Amino acid sequence: MLNVYNILETIRMIQDECLDIRTTTMGISLLDCIDTDIDRACEKVYEKIVTRAERLVPVGQQIEKEYGIPIINKRISVTPIAMLAAACPGKSPVKFAKALQRAADTCGVNFIGGYSALVHKGFSAGDEALIRSIPEALDVTENICSSVNIGSTKSGINMDAVKLMGEIVRATAERTADRDCIGAAKLVVFCNAVEDNPFMAGAFHGVGEPDCEIHVGVSGPGVVRSALQKYPDASINELADIIKKTAFKITRMGQLVGARASDLLGVPFGIVDLSLAPTPAVGDSVAHILEEMGLEMCGTHGTTACLAMLNDAVKKGGVMASSTVGGLSGAFIPVSEDAGMIDAAAAGVLSIEKLEAMTAVCSVGLDMIVVPGDITPETISAIIADEAAIGMVNTKTTAVRLIPAVGKKEGDTLEFGGLLGSGPVMSVRNESPAKFINRGGRIPAPMHSLKN
Repeated sequence: MLNVYNILETIRMIQDECLDIRTTTMGISLLDCIDTDIDRACEKVYEKIVTRAERLVPVGQQIEKEYGIPIINKRISVTPIAMLAAACPGKSPVKFAKALQRAADTCGVNFIGGYSALVHKGFSAGDEALIRSIPEALDVTENICSSVNIGSTKSGINMDAVKLMGEIVRATAERTADRDCIGAAKLVVFCNAVEDNPFMAGAFHGVGEPDCEIHVGVSGPGVVRSALQKYPDASINELADIIKKTAFKITRMGQLVGARASDLLGVPFGIVDLSLAPTPAVGDSVAHILEEMGLEMCGTHGTTACLAMLNDAVKKGGVMASSTVGGLSGAFIPVSEDAGMIDAAAAGVLSIEKLEAMTAVCSVGLDMIVVPGDITPETISAIIADEAAIGMVNTKTTAVRLIPAVGKKEGDTLEFGGLLGSGPVMSVRNESPAKFINRGGRIPAPMHSLKN
């Protein structure tokens, strides 16, 4: 039952603590758009998206007015485009990217995710052509996001795909070097990618999902930090309970918005993704939550332990608040999107090696990290392989979104603007992993994958 205290508390969280619905994402299946004629297929894609999503933005705006809750992004995720490209051999998949961009413009959404391929066990028809087209596709579009899944706990890691993705990340940054390498900021490489992720750049509509559905992504690092500030002398157990209770309240708001959007749009409600996804705004930082727990600066010793506790408590609180929690729920650590992470990286306290350790206990992985412009494709591939290994062995989703800062070196900065923020160029190891990467093949799945 609603009461005055809860209403006022929610208003305070929105106004003073950066609480928001980060995204409402409509997932749309494009399997019925497959056609051997690529022009006809692209037209089907455009028509299907604009028909299904024509009311997505207006409905989001209506919910904002009804509940007074800001919905920052309205997004669409679609079936991995490599599946459609498979029916059109010899044709450039970039035509699909342009059709998606046209649909994004018509619907007025912020992003469309799904220019994707799933190659964790090998390349099938359409996969390699799509992957090789990614640099051009992200260069000639503005709102398209791309992802490639190169490994899983069940299948191991496709090292041929890892090698290729090092080259693609580098080429994508070079194609968009005149725009601070923004293309690479819209490309993510996964291990254990999930089918119902509402967050970009990794969102795609999995083949096991319904024809159309609506997902909600909730964020509230500022709310969690504010709650912890009230208990400066609390024990670790007490901090965990505070976080769980706060996550419960945040998730209930996402459940409310998702159910309302589902009703207004006439499509099934998919999942609530409770993710502490930060922004560059003051007071909206995951790093500052960790510092509120007692760290002088994020990245110092103890950071991984604090993050593990935070991530676990967020998930426990969210699961109690909704029976549809899914996606990537937990705490995100995208460097360029988090004011505290930016400060820690610029100060030299937060390194890529420490971030890699942190990814073992939180959601996703090495996210929005700017690296020197002279980084080699093999080094990019090796970083991807390291992160994929963490995901494979720990049966969790991990990802890499690196931005090679073409023409810049350690100590420089890239400016992306908006939610993507800005990122200091972080150092990487100079010793070459080229021989390892060039071996090719597949890292076998771990023993604990044999659960049947």
